[in-house]
Amino acid sequence: MEHAPQSLTIRPGYADDELALRRLATLDSAPAVPPAPLLIAEIDDELRAAYSVRDGSAIADPFRPTAALLELLALRAAQLRRAERQAESTRPLRRADARRRRAARGAFA
Repeated sequence: MEHAPQSLTIRPGYADDELALRRLATLDSAPAVPPAPLLIAEIDDELRAAYSVRDGSAIADPFRPTAALLELLALRAAQLRRAERQAESTRPLRRADARRRRAARGAFA
């Protein structure tokens, strides 16, 4: 028996995902949808798992293999958190550079 190729999509959760997320939480016997921001894993456009970037809580379809999806979502969330920390740490430097450039332009005006 041949299996059709499956497409995996990892994307941010959006407001219009709310109904599908509530269904998934119920299916997973979770008390609620994890807190936003969320990362969503879809297989062939079907919601299979959701992961909170904020606190690491997750919901997943208990009737499908989702352990690998949850690992991927956790990895992607860690990448996003790391990128956000790096962006925050360089913001003061970028502001100082912008002030220096404005001051330099003013000196030659």
